[in-house]
Amino acid sequence: MNTTHATQHNITREDYFALAETAESKHEFFNGEIFAMTDGTNHHSRISGNTFSAFNIKLRGKYCTATNSDMRIETPNGLITYPDAAIFCGKPELTKNQCALLNPVVIIEVLSPSTRRYDQIDKFSLYRSIPTFQDYLLIDAEKVLVQHFHKINTDEWLLHDYYHLADAMILNSIQETLHLHEIYEGLDYDQ
Repeated sequence: MNTTHATQHNITREDYFALAETAESKHEFFNGEIFAMTDGTNHHSRISGNTFSAFNIKLRGKYCTATNSDMRIETPNGLITYPDAAIFCGKPELTKNQCALLNPVVIIEVLSPSTRRYDQIDKFSLYRSIPTFQDYLLIDAEKVLVQHFHKINTDEWLLHDYYHLADAMILNSIQETLHLHEIYEGLDYDQ
């Protein structure tokens, strides 16, 4: 998903959820503003679906559960957004209206030119206010590249970049491994 400029200002959190019930498209909410989210490209959609599907299969019957881009996440500092995929462990902690997840362990964003900086810096900063959040995957839609941030301490994150389809990421937070060929399956990139 790509965010654009604010479409509405001075909106309460409750107003946002009420508007979202009848909205025809997805919107992000932060600091009293609603931002329209535009649709992604074929590569973006394919990568998002592949990543969700891979985790969904790996986690079936286990302690952790994958969610797709239809599940909102709400951060303690007030961001309400739709990541491309997320994983929570144990029971889902949800907002009172059951519309947003509060306890993701892993959050996955597929990067596009219009969201790259926002996802890498601003959104990541907002996500870090979630106490359960341990792993952040930023997946490039234009080339084979995955940035994996893993939480070491409250204010310390370790970054590992992956560039090859044969690479595998180990996510200790959910005790699973994800290969880049699973993420980029069906897409052709010059290596």
